[in-house]
Amino acid sequence: MTITAEILADGLYFGEGPRWHDGRLWFSDFFAHAVFAMSTDGSREMICEVPNRPSGLGWLPDGRLLVVSMTDRKVMRREHDGTLVVHADLNHIATFHCNDMVVDAHGRAYVGNFGFDLDTAFETQGAEFVFGDPGPTKAKLTRVDPDGSTHVVADAMRFPNGSVITPDGTTLVVAESIGRCLTAFTIAADGSLSNKRVWADLGQRVPDGICLDGDGHIWVANPFHPECFLVAEGGEVLDVIETGDPSFACMLGGDDGRTLYCLTAPNSNAHVAAVAPKGHVRVARVAVAHAGLP
Repeated sequence: MTITAEILADGLYFGEGPRWHDGRLWFSDFFAHAVFAMSTDGSREMICEVPNRPSGLGWLPDGRLLVVSMTDRKVMRREHDGTLVVHADLNHIATFHCNDMVVDAHGRAYVGNFGFDLDTAFETQGAEFVFGDPGPTKAKLTRVDPDGSTHVVADAMRFPNGSVITPDGTTLVVAESIGRCLTAFTIAADGSLSNKRVWADLGQRVPDGICLDGDGHIWVANPFHPECFLVAEGGEVLDVIETGDPSFACMLGGDDGRTLYCLTAPNSNAHVAAVAPKGHVRVARVAVAHAGLP
């Protein structure tokens, strides 16, 4: 029987980058231009404002928060006193807005970018640019080291989006939204990537945000359908949770790591989503707890 995720909170414009951290769900809201932390009862606190649209989140080993600042293509760092400073500038690498990222145990951040103007593609081509031939939309994946230095670690990526790192720290899996697949890399001791391979071909499903469970399976948010689905390496879909609206990101959390938080919105187009806060945080209980990063 398919489970339907229940609404925990409303009033989001467009939620992204959910992370379970210090007993709360942290997430970015694009068009509120802020990062929030939400308690299990749905109450939330604004952590910081990010004027140029926040997205992916992560933490350095010393506890400082990293936030992707999308439209100016930077990674920001929230200092212990709450001030926000530039951690890294990706303008020389990113070919359009930066988006999601994962930060490893050493404080190295792997950051994706759109590679092309997403809203214009929607307006001119509809969904064809995703389900047809994507053409020259290749993006580069950037590693930002703890000192803020930037390194291209993969190219020819088809809209690198949500990412996870396995518990042993040796494998990075990236959702390629335009590629409709999950792509894996082997992580070397210095943070470089090799052995690029398809972890799961998703067919007609499009991946956005992802998170990893203790069985080594990955929950995937589907931005073109009201669902989050659980997939095994190789592509077998093991479970589906209905989310009411399209789902753009997901995260396992809660006290036992078995609550799946799904961030949903009626529309992803910036001209629509920014007008009114119609997004939600939805929750469902699952069998296997969170593992790995984020």
